[in-house]
Amino acid sequence: MFVELVPLLRDRTVLITVASIDGKLKVNLIPAKAKEGEDQALTTPLSFTGSAEELDAELGSHLASYVHSHVELRNTLAEVKAEMDAAAKAARQKAKTTQPASKSDPTTKHEEPVQPSGGNAETTPSLFAAQTQSEEPTSAVKEEGGKTTP
Repeated sequence: MFVELVPLLRDRTVLITVASIDGKLKVNLIPAKAKEGEDQALTTPLSFTGSAEELDAELGSHLASYVHSHVELRNTLAEVKAEMDAAAKAARQKAKTTQPASKSDPTTKHEEPVQPSGGNAETTPSLFAAQTQSEEPTSAVKEEGGKTTP
């Protein structure tokens, strides 16, 4: 039983309680927090209930599985945290490099949005586009048969 607990005991304390309830034994393994701010999943307790013979026969393999899952979870959480820290650092560096460029040139113009190149953008009028007048303004004088009339 204790050989299986060694990988878990390298990083944290484990509280083990044993009680006799209604002729059966109940064994509780409670991992303590290794450091403040640690994920609660790493302190999930494990309980076994059975006869002394059942616990002798099966507790070792169940402990080995529990410790293996616990170590994998710890490693996964550490990897994810490292990746998140690296991404945050990269984002801060990117913000620092783009920030001075935008402050040094206040006259930088914003680019106009790119129009889709469908070819029919000019032929299809928009509801909100300003309409251009293709005809010349009409004057008070009209032409009839080449003659001007008021």
